Amino acid sequence: MFEKILVPLDGSEHSLKGLEVAIEIGKQFGSIITIIHIYSVTVRPIVVPEPATLTPSGVPVMTAEEVAKIVEAARREGNRVLAEGERRIEAKGVRVEKVLVEGHAVQEIVRVAKEGSFGLIVIGARGISRIREILLGSVSDAVIHHAPCPVLLVK
Repeated sequence: MFEKILVPLDGSEHSLKGLEVAIEIGKQFGSIITIIHIYSVTVRPIVVPEPATLTPSGVPVMTAEEVAKIVEAARREGNRVLAEGERRIEAKGVRVEKVLVEGHAVQEIVRVAKEGSFGLIVIGARGISRIREILLGSVSDAVIHHAPCPVLLVK
């Protein structure tokens, strides 16, 4: 029934609770669990080829190298989150795959679920930032409304 389960991980306690539920379901159905981490570098700095300076208006400017360092740090953190998830899944004897992508969380979760023909998405009820959730809406709520398959919301 649930041959392929998609589990978004952001490193929060809520996403890890979702992962634990997914692992139990995966054990019951012999599923492959795919864990996904979506990172986004939301700061859109002005990039110049010279070293960082201040513009005449006093706005900081970042070099391409500095922007690359920020993106690389986000990737490293994503890989760390996925490695922890992979360790937990493998310890329970369930097959696991990892996906690391840059983009908008809801769009990427829904895209991967569609393209991968997943049978179930298991997602934590609340991610890292409650303030962002209030301002931008809940990732889990949007996934529920746009997912191509059943979604299990774990509180």
